[in-house]
Amino acid sequence: SSGINAEYGGYANEVGEAFRNLVHRNVVRFSYVVSASYVLADAASKARLQAKQEDGKPVRTFTDVLIWQGLASVAIPGFTINRVCWGVGKLVNNLTPATKSAIVTGSGLLAIPFIIKPIDRGVDVLMDEAVRPYALKHVSF
Repeated sequence: SSGINAEYGGYANEVGEAFRNLVHRNVVRFSYVVSASYVLADAASKARLQAKQEDGKPVRTFTDVLIWQGLASVAIPGFTINRVCWGVGKLVNNLTPATKSAIVTGSGLLAIPFIIKPIDRGVDVLMDEAVRPYALKHVSF
């Protein structure tokens, strides 16, 4: 074992968003590639396990995990950290550029642990109340 949990790959875009004001845009874009790769790998892994079950539903599992992880690990947290950093940047706009950058990046990084559980719970509700009963009810394999 490398000692690195692959799950942390899902947080790469949040870190990328926190550092957006300090790094080239391609670094931020790459952070989304890392997060999206984690999401695809997780969905494929869970689907592969379902395929081994006698009554497994690998396509439904892949789709479910892809939607859940796409929302909970990439789209919503990335947007949230982006907006936290933008808002903090507006609040400290009168500071020196170096101080402003440090505060914006620090605020983005500090926000990450606080947004994870509420976003996960919100995506759970969305999936349970809307996506699974309506969008995924027809995916039976």
